[in-house]
Amino acid sequence: MKLRSITGAIAGLVALLGAPDSVRADAVSDFYKGKIVTVIVSAGGGTYTLVARTIARNMPRYLPGAPTMIVKNMPGAGHVRATNFMYNNAPQDGSHIATIGNSIPLHQTLGRKGVRFDARKFNWLGSTGITNLMTAVWHTAGVKTIEDAKKKEVISGGTGAGSGTVIYPMVMNKLLGTKFKVVIGYRRASNIDLAMERGEVLARSGYSYGSLMRSHADWVKTKKVLFPVQVGVDRSRGPKGVPLLIDLAQNADQKQIFELFSGTVALGRPYLAPPGVPADRLAALRSAFASTLKDETFLAAQKKRRFDLFPASADDVAKVVAAMVNTPRDIVAKAKAAMTRTGTIDCKKHTDAKNCRSKKKRKKKKKS
Repeated sequence: MKLRSITGAIAGLVALLGAPDSVRADAVSDFYKGKIVTVIVSAGGGTYTLVARTIARNMPRYLPGAPTMIVKNMPGAGHVRATNFMYNNAPQDGSHIATIGNSIPLHQTLGRKGVRFDARKFNWLGSTGITNLMTAVWHTAGVKTIEDAKKKEVISGGTGAGSGTVIYPMVMNKLLGTKFKVVIGYRRASNIDLAMERGEVLARSGYSYGSLMRSHADWVKTKKVLFPVQVGVDRSRGPKGVPLLIDLAQNADQKQIFELFSGTVALGRPYLAPPGVPADRLAALRSAFASTLKDETFLAAQKKRRFDLFPASADDVAKVVAAMVNTPRDIVAKAKAAMTRTGTIDCKKHTDAKNCRSKKKRKKKKKS
């Protein structure tokens, strides 16, 4: 009797695995029909959220069962909170996907705090991509090239210590000999733009070319800002004639370090599903995501908002993630050393404190 049951179970499993595509599609459709699929965004707002909402409106048309998709923001710990949730707590049934910060694999590689995930084990869906990250220097600084930045000190604005506004100039100082002096502590990157216009600082690094063109196209047209370098792996994602950071490497080690930091740009705005999602549902999610990025309605929405779009497949994203996380230990050690903050200034000591972060004053309780 037991043998017959086992034999029957095996036969059923074989039949399911060998079932026609239509049967497997029906199973996926049955699962998603009437369901809500949650799209977790690891940021509190901004472009990540706006793109996710556009994805959520259009992707259900390509997913069997046409579920409803909702967007839920889960900011915290520099994108780590949402990433940990997707790895450890999110249902692994295909009902949750996420878009996380492209710095997450680098965060893991550098051994930063709070990592409770292995980025290589996520089920990546693909990426909407981003433009290259620029170092924008105000025209009055007299710096047009990296060689110029090696000769003249350039005051550059920075937000948090882990942001591109701080990391990139520090790395260039250590490895290329530039003289960027970073004023750290601005509340938002947009405050740095204002500081540049006021003459408080003369540069900003980690500035997405797409965002710059949306916010300050006039700066580029009138040459108020100049670009000595851009971070990325594809020159076509930035302005012509500007060298990539990896092009400036003076030896093999430097090139590997620059490739590590450039990997975040290659990831763009990546989307993922948790580990353990059933293969048929994962295949459906990947197919639906890829189809969405080609959808005319989605593309029209992106164009209207002037969002940059450089689609990457699930395989392409997985390869970039694996390359970053598997970076040789000696190169990682050198990269961490290059990130050491030296010569930074607290923005409260340099500029108008209104642009800086400030601790909220606690209201004193009235004594009864």
